[in-house]
Amino acid sequence: MTSARTGEDGLPPERRRLALAVIVIGTVMAVLDSSIANVALPTLARELHVDAATSVWIVNAYQVTVTMLLIPFASLGDVVGYRKVYGAGLAVFTLGSLGCAFATTLGILVVMRIVQAIGAAALMSIAPALMRTIFPRAMLGTAVGISALTVASSSAAGPALGGLILAIAPWPWIFAVNVPLGTFATIFSSRVLPETPGTGNRFDLPSAFLSGPALTLFIFGLDGFARHVPPTLALATIAASVAFAVAFVRRQRAVEHPMLPLELFAIRRFSLASLTSLCSFTAQGLAFVALPFLLQGAYGFSPFASSLLFVPWPIAIALVAPWAGRLSDRIPAPLISTSGLALLALGLGTLAALPAHPHAADIVWRALLAGCGFGLFQAPNNRELLGSVPRNRSGSAGGILATLRLTGQSIGAAVVGILLGNAALGSGTGLGLAVPAHLALVLSSGAAGLATLVSALRLPDMATSLAKKGV
Repeated sequence: MTSARTGEDGLPPERRRLALAVIVIGTVMAVLDSSIANVALPTLARELHVDAATSVWIVNAYQVTVTMLLIPFASLGDVVGYRKVYGAGLAVFTLGSLGCAFATTLGILVVMRIVQAIGAAALMSIAPALMRTIFPRAMLGTAVGISALTVASSSAAGPALGGLILAIAPWPWIFAVNVPLGTFATIFSSRVLPETPGTGNRFDLPSAFLSGPALTLFIFGLDGFARHVPPTLALATIAASVAFAVAFVRRQRAVEHPMLPLELFAIRRFSLASLTSLCSFTAQGLAFVALPFLLQGAYGFSPFASSLLFVPWPIAIALVAPWAGRLSDRIPAPLISTSGLALLALGLGTLAALPAHPHAADIVWRALLAGCGFGLFQAPNNRELLGSVPRNRSGSAGGILATLRLTGQSIGAAVVGILLGNAALGSGTGLGLAVPAHLALVLSSGAAGLATLVSALRLPDMATSLAKKGV
């Protein structure tokens, strides 16, 4: 395999398939490990002799680190080239996974999870740019459809795979399964991924130190309201995040080669696609966290039964997203995205309107409707976001895309935490849980409705463009 640079037409079909395999492996590992450890927390707390609340840092350390580093790694990819950053991310993630498997204390495990997350941030931020590079321009919708399928399938499989591994092997295997896959992908990444030229600009380290706290402190501040920390402390944390954000934006305007090119948001297609993505992933975050409480606490389903009732959502995404991506190569993406978001809002609204004693079928068809809507939205919107920027800004666009996804999901989860933490739960009965969980689903439907309206703002521009082309 050569490492010749590619142009607008992507890689030859055979090499494209091999490069896609490397990217899919990296994405699967990074997304899986954001959720696969959740189901193992009780086991890890017992084996490592820590309390349940402390064990949550095994998950939090990973999520916070990934969120902090997405934009810096996206910028680094633009500077030095996408293949170098992605290959390094694979190697670091694999080493971190090996370290997690051999960890003997909580402290060591948390440190190794941070190492894992450093690699995962590189993989998540660079993968969209690489997908745009290995596929021809005419197949960009297909590429982002495959990406959406990979993320949705991995998110859905995480808890189930973690439970299966724990049923047949000790907990270190939750992390050890990454080692052979990561080693294979690392070795082949330098042979099959395209060599993309970097800009050669200087990496802006001060911006990297400002961008991370701007995002994570905001999420911590919201979470503080759910954990009943003093309101002044929670507000101070949010104020600190705003201060970091202001300082970050000011620096981007002052430096010659900014880490986050603010001029991208002057592109109407890009900014509307970004805002649509943030609103929709907030809706998803609200629903994904609220539904288990509703199904188990309010309706009395067992954890296993509630997980089965939830499965139709990601399955629908996995089935619809690749088709929607291919369709967006022929039909304007905003039209498909807006239609999908309307379905998502409808599905979430029907979930919020579930009867007091629903049958399993009542829940399944609603989850399928919401999943189909999200699948219709995700791939075309991602295509619009990535396709609206210059090719040399693909890394930055990919980092923004991943950041919007994680930020929206985190905001949604934090809002559910606030509702559950501050609701009058009475004796903690299912009836008490129903009120905040239903309210979260109402807010989720509202967020999806807002995303629909934002997405619809693109339709007049689409019509004008088609008219100019004589369509």
